Amino acid sequence: MTETILSLADVYLSLDSNAGRVDILNGITLDVARGDSIGLIGPSGSGKSSLLMIMGGLERATSGKVNVLGHDFTALGEDALARFRRQHMGVVFQSFHLIATMTALENVATPLELAGKKDAFQLAEAELAAVGLADRAGHYPSQMSGGEQQRVALARAAASHPDILLADEPTGNLDETTGNTIMDLLFDLRKRHGTTLILVTHSRSLAARCNRVVRLRDGVIDTSDTAKAAE
Repeated sequence: MTETILSLADVYLSLDSNAGRVDILNGITLDVARGDSIGLIGPSGSGKSSLLMIMGGLERATSGKVNVLGHDFTALGEDALARFRRQHMGVVFQSFHLIATMTALENVATPLELAGKKDAFQLAEAELAAVGLADRAGHYPSQMSGGEQQRVALARAAASHPDILLADEPTGNLDETTGNTIMDLLFDLRKRHGTTLILVTHSRSLAARCNRVVRLRDGVIDTSDTAKAAE
């Protein structure tokens, strides 16, 4: 029987803005099985990134249930959510979010140290080698190209062998060739560690590399025949 690793039940998200209350997500129900790879697609403003943030406990749902690995995210405080992410999740953003004053090796190793890993630097070295950056471990972000920085971000996300890897437009700031390389590495890391992958992308071709495609429109999952044809 397939294990459900992440479950959303009737999730709503509304945020305040200068123009008033804005409804972002409108009743999302979705189950994700261990080992799944899911491509989240949809127009800009459809709620893809907001949904990913809720899955990662980086944004709180206005209502509904978010259960990840048996933990009710709606009942956890910020510190508990941060600890959970360190132990079970990896996150890759469109912007690399590397610490400018740390080398590539330190950027990858520091989260592992915070998670209590005694072999943090050895694990970091192995992941940097896996993304082809063994010879760049001592370089700072300013000394690396955008593609290299995103490889460091991938290594950092994968180094703890997370149960779930969340990726939000990881190729958005990269040219097509570099972006394709990053996606190859992302799927290789997923396969190597048996990680469940949830990928937000505007690209149908990238989403099609996942074993499931979920399309959002106006904050709901679009199951229409038009949406299925577009996938």
